[in-house]
Amino acid sequence: MTHVRFLAAALAACLFLPAPVAARPTSAATTGEHRFAVGKVHLWYRVAGKPGGVPVIFLHGGPGEGSQTFAHYAGPALEKRLRMVYLDQRGSGRSDRPKAADNYSIAQLVDDIEALRRRLGAPRIDLIGHSFGTILGLEYAARYPDRVAHLVLAGAVPDLPRAIDLQCAALEKSDPAAFARATRETRPGAYPRCDVFSAYDGDAMSAAIHRNMYPDPETGRKVDALDSANGLGNSGELGSALGAKGLWSYRFTGTAKVTAPTLVIAGGRDFQAVEAPQRDLAKALPHGRFLLYPQDGHFMFVEQPQRFAKDVAAFLGR
Repeated sequence: MTHVRFLAAALAACLFLPAPVAARPTSAATTGEHRFAVGKVHLWYRVAGKPGGVPVIFLHGGPGEGSQTFAHYAGPALEKRLRMVYLDQRGSGRSDRPKAADNYSIAQLVDDIEALRRRLGAPRIDLIGHSFGTILGLEYAARYPDRVAHLVLAGAVPDLPRAIDLQCAALEKSDPAAFARATRETRPGAYPRCDVFSAYDGDAMSAAIHRNMYPDPETGRKVDALDSANGLGNSGELGSALGAKGLWSYRFTGTAKVTAPTLVIAGGRDFQAVEAPQRDLAKALPHGRFLLYPQDGHFMFVEQPQRFAKDVAAFLGR
């Protein structure tokens, strides 16, 4: 019976433990590059910018592109005002890229963000998501509303079937032959109107995506060059795994759970993450704001890094 008495004493002691204190910043929050493990997967992140304050974690797009382009273009201006944390998601950038699909899910990527918050010793964090990263930002803010101070969503994709449907409508007007091909490939329940990814083959499909994202082709060349530099290019493990698990049917349904003030920034000439779903998302969120960059595309922080940094820092400082 000794073990029973010990267990009872331990449980009683727990009742009188002092309340947990707020987490304190750790050496993992110091300026520079860091690696840490979540299970068997090692993740890379870099801390930079203004000392102190709420850490601002950037969640990149792709899926699988890495944080390097955002850090290069928007980073310098943001770091003058904020404590930035650039995370490369699993399957991306400098983080591990395991081959097995069971290493990847939206829920696991959200768990990784929470593991990073705990490692930083931050009771609350700010989040900036871009493109696919906005899905992770929304899901994290819905699951952990008390741990998010502010949320910024740039080029948001809260409703991928609707975004694809709007892309199909534009394709029907601009290239009826391509729209016909995309319609023939539609599978029941897959896409609302067409499968835009079947509109073209190979390089033609890449060119079509570029036209959707970049009003200025030079912006696309800059992004492509930086994304792929130093062997950091997207090798496809993350995107393939999530695509097979239903990513292209994703709709965010937790707007009521997101209590953090949220800024949605859309490019008026972004036809990949189209404007209408983003505007509706901002209206549906309890504390949502919408900001349009009328002449910009999917990478507004490359096209206007100074304005982007100023708008984001002002919002986070409210």
